Amino acid sequence: MEPPVQVAPDPVDAPPVTTPHIQPVPDPVDEPEERPAAAFARGDVKGSPLAREVSGNAYLAVIRVVGVGGAGVNAVDRMIDAGIRGVEFIAINTDAQQLSASEAPTRIHIGGALTKGLGAGARAEIGRESAEESEEAIRDALRGSDLVFIAAGEGGGTGTGAAPVVARIARDMGALTIGIVTTPFRFEGAQRRAQADAGMEVLQANVDTLIAIPNDRLLQVLERGVSMVDAFGVADDVLRQGVQGVCDLITTPGLINLDFADVRTVMRDAGTALMGIGMASGSNRAREAALRAVESPLIGHQIRGATGILLSVAGGPDLSLHDTMEIAEVIREAADDSCNVIFGAIVDENLGDQVWVTVIATGFDRPAGSRPLEASMTGGASMIPEFNVSASEPDKGDGGLDVPDFLK
Repeated sequence: MEPPVQVAPDPVDAPPVTTPHIQPVPDPVDEPEERPAAAFARGDVKGSPLAREVSGNAYLAVIRVVGVGGAGVNAVDRMIDAGIRGVEFIAINTDAQQLSASEAPTRIHIGGALTKGLGAGARAEIGRESAEESEEAIRDALRGSDLVFIAAGEGGGTGTGAAPVVARIARDMGALTIGIVTTPFRFEGAQRRAQADAGMEVLQANVDTLIAIPNDRLLQVLERGVSMVDAFGVADDVLRQGVQGVCDLITTPGLINLDFADVRTVMRDAGTALMGIGMASGSNRAREAALRAVESPLIGHQIRGATGILLSVAGGPDLSLHDTMEIAEVIREAADDSCNVIFGAIVDENLGDQVWVTVIATGFDRPAGSRPLEASMTGGASMIPEFNVSASEPDKGDGGLDVPDFLK
């Protein structure tokens, strides 16, 4: 007699498994790799690339950069490609398809039950509700952070609605929280601009410092022939440069070192901030780079009135102490005498003859109800004719990094 045939249970009866996370697919022969944030949640710092303890009683600040929404995730991917060191990257989005393509090692899909992975449909309230739905996953990913950057594009659904929720969670957990966002181009329409303004107001209430980068200021210095892809790429890269300018000061041993406490002094409860970036090479590079930073279209007006300035200087192996002092003097001349200027300088062999200056000015007093960082432009592109972005191949400078024409 033949043995009876065993019938396997119908798999469709098994309850579905849902998760707010999208993780990289593990090697099939290995156990799935644990997220660094999970190790922090257990208190196992050795499981994280950002282990706090260095030796004895020495500790490193735990820095996380969170990209929220499409523009934020794109900015995070650019930062990863740029090789920013000592930072953990997190991508958060309602759009499951875009999120799955991100290079971020930690990816959190929010609002799965609400949006079915299809995005927020440019509705900020959907972005907010999606983040609130996945608050526990966000909290787990941010556990143990000392400094959290939140990068987003204002005006859409996920970036506008979810970024304030992420910021609130980070700040409630004790992290120094810095928002760095772009505002819409004029051609994106009045409705998107109005939504961006409302989103920045909510975000500012939930961060220590808010840096807003008006895309329209970039538009004023772009050549007419530049494509939309290149225009949005420039905006993403400015987000990257702003974050990298701060992170490198903390994580990279430098000619003049800063630590996390220095950054916290300038940026804790600082409110609105302005950011300028300048690059130069050649014999007068230090002064030229500093002037381009303080006269940047991104700043839009003079930095007088700032109570604090964080100055980041980066150069090649021949960067001298004299170069750094000359840059600092230019910044001090542009600021109030009472302004607290904290600066650091790092050497990067990849920069060759280039000198990069990033200025973040904080603590501006502004009338109630005014838009963050949207002062009228006094000078800008007309003051810096060299600022010239086109669709042509980027100049590689004198053997250094590829440089967008916008910063030359």
